[in-house]
Amino acid sequence: MILYGISTCDTCKKAIKSLQAAGKDVTFRDVRANPLSTAEIDVIVAEFGDRVINKQSTTYRAFGEYLRVSDAEAQIAAQPAVMKRPVIQDGSTWYLGWDSVTEAKLTNA
Repeated sequence: MILYGISTCDTCKKAIKSLQAAGKDVTFRDVRANPLSTAEIDVIVAEFGDRVINKQSTTYRAFGEYLRVSDAEAQIAAQPAVMKRPVIQDGSTWYLGWDSVTEAKLTNA
């Protein structure tokens, strides 16, 4: 299982803690420190579309007009922190965000 996020994200920390407590083997990928490749971004955007962009974030609001009208791939490539977090890959299944439904599915709670 791979959890994509940033190291300062409280939601990512909470998700990792819950998954590890449930005995899951979690690999954390800090997308700021270890940016996603174009192919990785393409897979994530293909899975979630525009929903992967956090349009309420200060990162998104700081975008200039060019990036605001760009596609999600360009936005994530320019500023990885604009991606909603966490993005979790569990085999061939993907999850976006961390809520009670996702937690129940992944921790078998």
